[in-house]
Amino acid sequence: MNEAVDPSAVDLSVRMTAPSGPLTLTHPVLPASGTFGYGEEFEPFLPPGTFSAIVPKSISVEQRPGNPPPRAIETPAGLLNSIGLQNPGLDLFVSDYLPRLQRYGVPILVNVVGKSIEDYCQVVETLEGRDLVLGYELNVSCPNVKEGLRFGLDPDATGALISAVREKTGGVIMAKLTPNVTDIAEHAVAAQQAGADAVSMINTIRAMAVDWRKGKSRIGTETGGLSGPAIRPVALRMVWEAAQAVDIPVCAIGGISNAEHILEFVSVGASMVQVGTHLYREPTCLISILSELRELLAQEGYSSLESLRGSFGSAPDRLPESSRPVG
Repeated sequence: MNEAVDPSAVDLSVRMTAPSGPLTLTHPVLPASGTFGYGEEFEPFLPPGTFSAIVPKSISVEQRPGNPPPRAIETPAGLLNSIGLQNPGLDLFVSDYLPRLQRYGVPILVNVVGKSIEDYCQVVETLEGRDLVLGYELNVSCPNVKEGLRFGLDPDATGALISAVREKTGGVIMAKLTPNVTDIAEHAVAAQQAGADAVSMINTIRAMAVDWRKGKSRIGTETGGLSGPAIRPVALRMVWEAAQAVDIPVCAIGGISNAEHILEFVSVGASMVQVGTHLYREPTCLISILSELRELLAQEGYSSLESLRGSFGSAPDRLPESSRPVG
């Protein structure tokens, strides 16, 4: 183990590059879209600007009522949801919700969803150049709406969408990828080649919960999206595969609830993370997570988060005895 360093000196910053220039985040933790709303819900618990950037709930051109209730049910190790991308629509977002988000004083990566490429482009064109809107997370992977699956399951369709949006913005484009594919690396490569500056993964895993007595789903649709601790091992594997295939930052999502989880994802190549389902359980978790991140890195002699990134498999002498391969 390397010599320990002062935790207060550990650099947690994350850097991304877009055509408009570099973007530096003070630390790697963002809220996952859909679990954070538009910030107001978090104000009683902690300043929303404590996150290094904000990824608000998805925005589409038109207002969406979402899927029928019930929309969520707990599972033994997570949450099954079928919200259906309910949102106020672009006009109301610009007039009512965006000004509140701007007051938090940190970069905003607007999560965008649409039924067509033109829809995505219209949202981006409308928001382009507005204060603190420094980029977009393109939701091409929601398992609860048909268009999300259509874009997310076809790397060529993902690439065509990103290419079209790339022409509309010089800001960060982050493509949110689905785990419901055979080869996540193929989709990450397609996103990079089309002009994405980062990829985020994974979105929820398509799943079910049924009441066998009533013979129907326990949520308002037949299937929904599974999130939480149950999907973390799957997300870890997919982040590792994608990070080996692309040169752009990978933002990890999936069952993250503490600093150890973040460092696991960083070690396999992630540059940053999004915390989602855990925010329902512990909305104030970010303060302790950031403190623990610095402590853990300092104990192992890392002066920065970036110096750990991608270390998995490269330094077996640093692994504890129980983690070393046998034979």
